[in-house]
Amino acid sequence: MRIALVDVNNCYVSCERVFNPSLEGKPMVVLSNNDGCVVARSAEVKALGVPMGEPWFKIRHLARKHGIVAYSSNYALYADMSNRFMSVISTFTPNFEIYSIDECFLDLSGFPSGLTDYAQGIRKKVRQWVGLPVSIGIGSTKTLAKLANHVAKKRPEWNGVCDLSTLSPFEQEKLFAEIGVGEVWGVGRRLRESLNALGILTVKDLKHADSGRIRKRFSVVLERTVQELNGVPCLVLEAIAPNKQQIMSSRSFGQPIHSLQQLEESVTLYVARAAKKLRSQGSVAGGIQVHIRTNPFKPEDPQYSQGMIVPLAESTDDTLKLTRSALFGLKRIFRPGYAYAKAGIMLVEISPKGQEPVDLFADVETMQRRTNLMGVMDAINHRYGKNTVGPGICGIAERRAWSMKRGNKMPAYTTDWNELAIVRA
Repeated sequence: MRIALVDVNNCYVSCERVFNPSLEGKPMVVLSNNDGCVVARSAEVKALGVPMGEPWFKIRHLARKHGIVAYSSNYALYADMSNRFMSVISTFTPNFEIYSIDECFLDLSGFPSGLTDYAQGIRKKVRQWVGLPVSIGIGSTKTLAKLANHVAKKRPEWNGVCDLSTLSPFEQEKLFAEIGVGEVWGVGRRLRESLNALGILTVKDLKHADSGRIRKRFSVVLERTVQELNGVPCLVLEAIAPNKQQIMSSRSFGQPIHSLQQLEESVTLYVARAAKKLRSQGSVAGGIQVHIRTNPFKPEDPQYSQGMIVPLAESTDDTLKLTRSALFGLKRIFRPGYAYAKAGIMLVEISPKGQEPVDLFADVETMQRRTNLMGVMDAINHRYGKNTVGPGICGIAERRAWSMKRGNKMPAYTTDWNELAIVRA
């Protein structure tokens, strides 16, 4: 097998730079909801040692000293740019897997030799057609392709493409001995620390570890990782992403809220978003969890956090039925006297629509009308913008005091007629 992983470099930052070239070469970060934490960093910011997830207020002194530019997250723009990126990628091979918003696996098995040149052609076309810089790693398994991508991105001498097959076994071993085990796909901080305690410090160490011992000591998942590092494919390409087994919608508020009414507005909006995703994948949910919490970063304030799962009598994808159950749970966990900082919902017990048990006494005509209503609502929101229509309890967007802060958001450019890019001669 020959697997390539194409990954957009610093995706959110790169998307912003496409429409504002003056940001090229400048230290830049993109912030999370409510402009809270760093979720994307330019190479210049990484060089300053700013970690991912760092709260913005903690690095303001660095921003002033080094001129770091901060932008609010612009997810509509990033999603559209991702779709354009994937569209270009699809022209290079019929078999590919969209792994995330900025990563895509390509099956290059059967392609002629000289994949480095072919990969450079991919990079050039994506840059020319979409404006995004990408790095490409090529290996005989998905884990090796992911590792090769890390090399392509971190080591300038590879010029953005690393094909491990161009290295001799000795050269591969030398390379793997230079890379920490924490860079292996699926090895997080805690697992890295556990492996380090056993003397497994590098990729080479993990590659040569006893797979049976690894399975017994850790998991079958890590055993498969060891096999993949040795060139044994254990992870297949998924051309069609599997349906989600849980769907979550959750946000921090732009400012603390205290009333049940405002919590109901936010929870209703989150249910509407999650229900749309549920319908888009042709599924129904058998239960819904609702949760609320105060701000744990303000220990001087009274703290409260609670959640509740509400089982549904019948699995459904109906926004109004799901909303009714979510608000039922919300009213039971709500406690007055607290400054709430976040709320959210999660749809659980998800199954394909049409396979759920049917109530023999249900009014079929009414059920069909509700299905049609959901379809019309989705069609309107797709055509005129999300949240154009929805449950009235969501309130009017302009009047939501709890809406998240995005104080330095760039225009959407590609998804809003009123924010199209303007080219001046």
